[in-house]
Amino acid sequence: MKLSARNQLKATVTAVTTGAVNGVVTLKVGDAELKSSITNEAIAELGLAPGVDALAIVKASNVLVAAGDQPIQGISARNQLVGTVANIERGAVNGLVAIEVNGGATLRASITNEAIEALGLAAGTPAVAVVKATDVLVGVE
Repeated sequence: MKLSARNQLKATVTAVTTGAVNGVVTLKVGDAELKSSITNEAIAELGLAPGVDALAIVKASNVLVAAGDQPIQGISARNQLVGTVANIERGAVNGLVAIEVNGGATLRASITNEAIEALGLAAGTPAVAVVKATDVLVGVE
């Protein structure tokens, strides 16, 4: 299967916590950690458990970007991956910002050119990729 999502990161499940309907799957991506909030049904159907290889899938439009080298305090998004801007591809209105997070994985974010300018983003600058746990899909082969 091929997907249009720009972020398809090889991962290993490190923890699964289930609730009444949904659970949280913790994924190790390089040295970084991503949390995904999915249904218990999906967790069971995919056979997710610690040690299982998986893909963390995130649309570029679901990745927010903050300038700087520190996670944002007082925000509900569970995933804040600190890294460095590796590349920016600009379009007419939006740009695709590639952030190499600590540990080697790269997350791509689709944000406006205006935001790129306002944040002072350029190759080599520190940045934080922010993703809500509900925006992280999990896939297995």
